Amino acid sequence: KLRPAPEGTGIIFQRMDLPDKPKLPALVDYVQETPRCTILGSGDFQVQTVEHILSAIKAFDIDNLLIEIEGPEIPSCDGSAMPFVELIEKGGIATQSKTKKIHHLEAPIFWSRGDVHLVALPSEEFRISYTLNYPNSDLLKSQFYTVHVDEEIFKAEIAPARTFSLYEEVVPLIEKGNIKGGRLDNAVIIKGDSILNPEGVRYKDEMVRHKILDLIGDLCLVGQSFIAHVIAIRSGHFSNTSFAKELVSNFSMETANVN
Repeated sequence: KLRPAPEGTGIIFQRMDLPDKPKLPALVDYVQETPRCTILGSGDFQVQTVEHILSAIKAFDIDNLLIEIEGPEIPSCDGSAMPFVELIEKGGIATQSKTKKIHHLEAPIFWSRGDVHLVALPSEEFRISYTLNYPNSDLLKSQFYTVHVDEEIFKAEIAPARTFSLYEEVVPLIEKGNIKGGRLDNAVIIKGDSILNPEGVRYKDEMVRHKILDLIGDLCLVGQSFIAHVIAIRSGHFSNTSFAKELVSNFSMETANVN
């Protein structure tokens, strides 16, 4: 359930199923794990798979929101962000009176490890460019997509893109019980050069679009508004959230210098 929150609150998750109904800010400082999703935690409780709902929240430029959940995991729904877009649109967005600071980069900010790279460049728009590269997969050997992120473009080009997995990666996880369901209605499953889902893909480059969806969600954890052109090569949740920490650090130094 999504509830409006007062100015200055930020994005907050609340575990309604636990005693005292603890709250957890959607901030990168609370990232605990990034196995195949982004997991936030504090003490002995977690909120798992936050990236899809946060992607929709970031794309719709929502600053203050209380997200009430029953259980440790955000529902995967169909594996995309579209159900959360529909939830936001159904509830509507209220304009608040307090002005907010928007960070504009004055110089590039980098994060790299091995063959994974992220950079934020000064820009007049919030844009994501992503290069996907799985050398051992014919279907995923090379996909590229670039997109200006706003509500309508996100809804049309990014939100419907579903999460995907290679068949050989999924089978062991299902056997271990790490993936609940393992159904074909909440992920695109790729085996060799074939898509196992009977309906096929929603876009020919659905996979790279979903990578952008994930990246937007992980960047929401910066917890501050910024405008930049973010370029990512082969990034995943660990690198995305590490890059988000780099952005937070940069913005903190920027504020300190101003003061």
